[in-house]
Parts: sequence; C-alpha cells; structure tokens
Amino acid sequence: MKRWIAGGLLAAMAVGFTATGDAQARDGILNKILGKRRGTTEATETAAPPMAEEKKDGSKKLPAGDAKKQSSAVPLFNGKNLDGWNQKGGKAKYRVENGEIIGTSVPNTSNSFLCTNKDYGNFILEVDFKVNPTLNSGIQIRSQSYDKETKVTIQGKEFKFPAGRVHGYQCEIDPSDRAYSGGIYDEGRRGWLNDLSKNEAARKAFKKNEWNHFRIECKGDSIKTFINGVPAADLKDSVTPKGFIALQVHGVGNKTEPLEVRWKNITIEELK
Repeated sequence: MKRWIAGGLLAAMAVGFTATGDAQARDGILNKILGKRRGTTEATETAAPPMAEEKKDGSKKLPAGDAKKQSSAVPLFNGKNLDGWNQKGGKAKYRVENGEIIGTSVPNTSNSFLCTNKDYGNFILEVDFKVNPTLNSGIQIRSQSYDKETKVTIQGKEFKFPAGRVHGYQCEIDPSDRAYSGGIYDEGRRGWLNDLSKNEAARKAFKKNEWNHFRIECKGDSIKTFINGVPAADLKDSVTPKGFIALQVHGVGNKTEPLEVRWKNITIEELK
C-alpha cells in the first residue's frame, strides 16, 4: 500500500514538473526521494541481528557482535592434563584423553573427588558429561575439606568432619531410573536439599548413555541447575558461600568392573 501511494505521488510530481517545464528541478527532487527510499529499504534488509552459527557438535557459536559473551567464560580444564586440580577422598583413577577428564571406579574405596585448587563463590559453571548407566556421580560446588578433624554447627546441628572428608553442595549425576541428575545433594552433611521428585521435565531431560549438559548458577544464596537446558533445581541456601569445584566418582563397594564417567567442555564465568 505504501509503495502504491509513493508511486502515485512520484507520477503526479513528474506530470506537474513536465507541465511547468522545470525538468531540472523535477529530476533533482525525484532522485532525492528515490535515494531515501533505497536507503530505507537497505536499512530494513540489514536490521536483523546475525544468527548464531551452529558448530559440528551441535553447539552454537555466538555472532562476532557477541564477542564479550563468548570471552566472559574461561576453561576450568585445559584439555591436556590435570594442572590446577588435586584429588581428595577415595582412590578412583582420573586421567585425560581426547580433551576429556575420565574418572574410573576402583573397588573398596570411598567417594573420590577431583577438586580445583581454587575456590569459587558466585559463578556460572557449564560442563558436558557422560556416565556409565550403573555409576553414580556428581559435581561438587562451593565445597570444602579440612586438614584435621573439625566440628561445625550448621542450622543448630553439630557435624564432625574427619580430616580430608569432602563436603558441600553437589549437583547430582544419577543415571538410575530415579533420574535425579541436576538435583542438589549436600554431600557429607544434610543429604538431599532439592531432589527432582516433583520435576518430571528435568527427570526426562537426562539422556542415558549419551552426552548431557549441566549449567549451574551460583549467586549469593541462590543455586540453580539446568540439565540439557531444562530447569532442574532451584535452591536458596547460605550455609557455604564459597568453596572448590570437584568431579565425583562414587564408591562402588566391592565391584571389580571399572565404571567410567567423563567430563568435557568445562567452563566457568565468575560473577561479581
């Protein structure tokens, strides 16, 4: 409709200018109008934001204009070795292959944890993981371990932690039929803080025998988790504001079959 009106207006102006014989003035004004129309069309055509480019692994690469978003998160694992990490707890084996950290169970040992040397408080942690369907695992956040036996009172209850016992919030990796992956368990302290018994969408989001993705957001007393993009746990708890991050291989009792859990693409964005 707008083009028809503009076209009619141009035609009328052309006739008017022909009648007066002022061809030069006519051409000048027509060129200005057409130039504005072309500029408006070009601006409209280029106004749409650039689309995110899809990588071969299915993840999205942000457009160049979003470079700040791309660079705000940094690798927590260098993809080559375990520099920046240390093992606590049990004797499970950790190794690096093809840019992945692989945790392997061993019999007759307690829960094992590969821990960051650095503590983190407010952050967004993202990680891909793949777990044997019969092995329990998890990702510790804001966790702690004491060099000697320590007594601590939490919410009116006294806890005694043996030397070296890892304790703190854990984002559960649960490949069992219960499917609590993404729930928050308080390792070594209070037990379940936010399971997924009432979150069917999150339970269904976990994919057995496949790579899955966690996003864990910690800010102040808020801890939120997402499993493959689906909201999982949403917890308010201020007991531990800061601590290390750790990758757990759960104890397997006397089972001799080596069971593996894998992690890759581990990044962290520290928040103010």
